[in-house]
Formats: sequence, structure tokens, C-alpha cells
Amino acid sequence: MRLPTRLLPRKTDSHKGDFGHVLILAGSARFSGAAVLCAQACSRAGAGLVTLGIPQSLNNVFIKIKPTEAMTLPLPETEEITLSSKAFGKVREFAKKINVLVIGPGLSQNKSTQSLIRKLVVCGNKPLVIDADGLNALAGYLSVLPNKVPVILTPHPGEMARLLDVRISQVQKDRKKVAKDFVNRYNVILVLKGHQTLVVEKNRELFINKTGNPGMAKAGSGDVLTGIIAAFLAQGLNGFEAAKYAVYLHGLAGDLAAKEKSQLAMIASDIIEKLPKAIKICS
Repeated sequence: MRLPTRLLPRKTDSHKGDFGHVLILAGSARFSGAAVLCAQACSRAGAGLVTLGIPQSLNNVFIKIKPTEAMTLPLPETEEITLSSKAFGKVREFAKKINVLVIGPGLSQNKSTQSLIRKLVVCGNKPLVIDADGLNALAGYLSVLPNKVPVILTPHPGEMARLLDVRISQVQKDRKKVAKDFVNRYNVILVLKGHQTLVVEKNRELFINKTGNPGMAKAGSGDVLTGIIAAFLAQGLNGFEAAKYAVYLHGLAGDLAAKEKSQLAMIASDIIEKLPKAIKICS
């Protein structure tokens, strides 16, 4: 699969603003790695600017471990060092100057954090990519999903089951039907992860991905995918295209990593390491 010409090549007079600004709300005291992986993948996949919105007391820590290219936005936090609902105003103000908002990697299921997520989703006016604890916050609250902006949800089977309040076996029994029924009801773009990940949008033929391998079933792999999707969305692809090409490229990078490191030994950061080669193959 070749990447769309909108992504490659770049004009000689380009500047970073041409390739989008992504704000990633991610991380907590226990799950800092998810934020780092997502931001690194987003930068590596071509986003012009990446900002990490993180609990304020973690800022000094993130300055040391985050990708050098990413900026940070310290935000009000809870006692558990997760994002607080009090961060709403600051995020809303900052969001005026971004192109894509990512919500979820490593945010935790703290009640205040989950409340913040729902408040941001319901009044979202920028394209949204929602993953991990962002999805957990929507379980039982799917009515808050906005219809005015592209919304990409990236659940694995367990998260999909939680959203629908069904067993995982029910999701896996007929993944295509579950995915199609969901997007028809909620008018979102769905990336249902797993073996042969599905990308589905209402009134479109679904995309079945054939890249990837079992070695990618490791912590952080989904955070990498979320970052790539956001980067492609920020660079001007529509929601379905951003998700489709990101899923394919993510899997291809995973296949390259497995070839070099083995499925057993590869880790999520190996996928990011192989993104440049995967992009060259698809260019």
C-alpha cells in the first residue's frame, strides 16, 4: 500500500505549521510510558508539532523522558497524580491553536479524570482520537460523542466489549457486524484492533488490515498506533484515511521489528524505530 500524496513528498518552502499541531492528553503517575510512546510515534509519523498535556507535578519527570521534540502542557491534577476535571478550562483554551486532540493513553480511571474526558468529548470542536482510558470514560456515556467533528475510537476487543456492555466473546464472534452496527449508531470511525484490525466508517466499505503479527501484542503498541493516527489526521487526511493508513503502517513497522528482534523479544518502541523504514517502503 502506498501512502497518499498528501503526506509525501513535502514542498521545499514548508514549515512545521503546515503539518499540524497535536495535543495529547495522556499519562499519570503509574502510566507515564503510554504518553511518551504516543508522542514519539506522533512526531515520527510526521506531525509538525506535538504537545503532551500531563499532570503538573510530572512535568519535570516528562522533560527528562519525553521525546526531545515534544512540548509539555502542565495541567491541574488529582491527589493520585492524574489529570483533574479542573484542567478543563486550560485544555479548552489551548485547544484553540491545535488541529487534533488525542485523549486516553495512560490517563487512569480516576473519577475526576474520567469526568474531564467526558466534558472534553461532549464539547469537542477539533478532530478527536480516543483510546485506552478515554474509551473507558465513555462506557455508559456514548451519548456524549459529538457529531460535528471527526471522532476516531481505537478499542481492543476488551474495550469494545466494555463500551457495548457485552462479553468479549460476543465482540470476537462477529467483529465485522459489531463494528458496522456501532458506527451506524454513533457515526464515528472505529478501529477495532486485534488480528486483522478493522477500520470502519458509516457508508464506507470497511478496511481489513493484513499487516502485523502476534509480537505486537505488548503494552504500548496501541499507544504507538494512536500517535500515528493523530499525526496523519493533523497532516490533512480525513478520519477514515488517517486510520486506515496508520493501521497498515503500524503493522508493517511491527513486521519489520519482528523480523529483526523476533516476535518474542520485540517491544512497542521497536515499532517506532521501524516507522521510517516502513514509510520508505510505502512511499
